[in-house]
Amino acid sequence: MSAKSQHNNILLAIIGFIAVVMIVAIIGFFAFDKSDEIIQGEVEVSEYRVSSKLPGRVLELRVKEGDFVKAGDTLAILEVPEVDAQRRAAEATQGAAQALSDMADNGARQEQVQAAYQLWQQAQAASEIAEKSYKRVQKLFDEGVMSAQKRDEAFAAYKATEAQVKAAKSQYDMAKSGARIEERRAAEKQAQAAKGAVDVVKSLLKETVQIAQADGEVSDIYPKVGELLGLGSPIMSVALLDDMWGTFNIREDQLKGLKVGDELSAYIPAFGKNIKMKVYYIKDQGSYAVWKATKANGQYDLKTFEVKARPTETFEGLRPGMSLIIKD
Repeated sequence: MSAKSQHNNILLAIIGFIAVVMIVAIIGFFAFDKSDEIIQGEVEVSEYRVSSKLPGRVLELRVKEGDFVKAGDTLAILEVPEVDAQRRAAEATQGAAQALSDMADNGARQEQVQAAYQLWQQAQAASEIAEKSYKRVQKLFDEGVMSAQKRDEAFAAYKATEAQVKAAKSQYDMAKSGARIEERRAAEKQAQAAKGAVDVVKSLLKETVQIAQADGEVSDIYPKVGELLGLGSPIMSVALLDDMWGTFNIREDQLKGLKVGDELSAYIPAFGKNIKMKVYYIKDQGSYAVWKATKANGQYDLKTFEVKARPTETFEGLRPGMSLIIKD
């Protein structure tokens, strides 16, 4: 092969190599062209759980998932037979305690007062007779006709009837004036305590009817009709659709000075529209969160921050779980 031919072959090889490099560079430029980074978030909503303070059986569910309820609407009815029995027992106890309190306030019945008065009168009459008998015996004793023993017996009988008069008078006064103030106060307190027990049971019975505490949409119902519920077990969740926000996980190198109060634009794929949102919460997610090493040897890492933002205006049809896209 001549020197000229060999030189041409080398030249062609060099030209071919350069062409290949240029083609690879062009392909790499278009294939690996850096596009905008996408930050994806999600629409979230406040919820509250409906639960009962009492264990019981689900008797009726008045709503189903997806229903919109207003504050005060009945959501579910529970059956708690034990508490109903406690109510009846508490009401009976209250009635008895109130009767004792009324008796203490009103004093003895008129019949009892009258009977005590009659006993007092009888004792007083017996005392008068005993007094007269004693005086006659004393006179006979003074005349020497009656012995001293008979005189002493008549005197003792007279004094005994006097004591009976005092006792009967005391019983009459007590029946007439009624119970002492301490006894009336004690009876009143017992009646109040019994009424408090009834109020407690009635308050617990209200838990058998679960009502909505705020307007919202029933998002989940957990038990079925007929199932038993434990103390504090959730019955359903209600979403407050007027309290929505978007949550984004943003790497710190993508924050670019974002701060609370700033506004951003998010794209909603479900509607193909953008929505304006205002940031109200920024917080790092800690060492457990997703991070990115900036160098192969991992000299330092980029942490991820949780950012929350609320729509600046009401967006009709926006639902929890919908995606929100921010283009960096």
